[in-house]
Amino acid sequence: MRPRADAKAALLRSGSETIRVKVCCIASTEEADLAIAAGADALGLVSAMPSGPGPIPESDIASIVRHVGTRAATVLLTAQQHAAGIADQLDRIRPTVVQLVDELTEHEYVALRAAHPEVVLMQVIHVRDARSVNEAARVAPFVDAILLDSGNPTAAVKELGGTGRVHDWTISRAIRDVVSLPLFLAGGLRATNVAEAIAAVRPFGVDVCSGVRTDGQLDHDAVHAFIGAARKVP
Repeated sequence: MRPRADAKAALLRSGSETIRVKVCCIASTEEADLAIAAGADALGLVSAMPSGPGPIPESDIASIVRHVGTRAATVLLTAQQHAAGIADQLDRIRPTVVQLVDELTEHEYVALRAAHPEVVLMQVIHVRDARSVNEAARVAPFVDAILLDSGNPTAAVKELGGTGRVHDWTISRAIRDVVSLPLFLAGGLRATNVAEAIAAVRPFGVDVCSGVRTDGQLDHDAVHAFIGAARKVP
């Protein structure tokens, strides 16, 4: 368990002014190496989703996790809503972090924490209106971190991430002001707007998928530009 515990501590460690960067939708060990070389702190690995880009087989996710080791935090994105199913994924894949892209009941949070206390629980809040502030405050006691994204879980086909849309950063800032957990900002970020987003929200970290890809492939220049722009913000 020790390597995952060390990576967890590194990802969420406070006291540093350097913003954390998570590069999501990693599809191969080559993309993982590229993102790490560019300075990524965490890599997002997408399991089965109802919609959106990036899902890869769990066997591939597990291989990437083993390949990365402790060089970066590995983040499993799951759409499952029951602790037992999520715990099974964690047993098979062994990531550092599980990113919960849909809502869970309080009972399921407690059960998941009991099953895997060594794994960071990161809950996604899909920022749509002011009610998102209350939603973030409700789940905060049960998780280690929150990620703000631009999906729509009430759509006919759920959108649970990877939309490429920017949401209202004033709502994200309101969440930042009421929740004391590490907060990651996602949703339509790219090198040209990430500095503005960081200045507006002051998140603990930022998350990017489509903003660093060309024709679906992780782009060397784009990922370096994104991380460089994020790290220049005072």
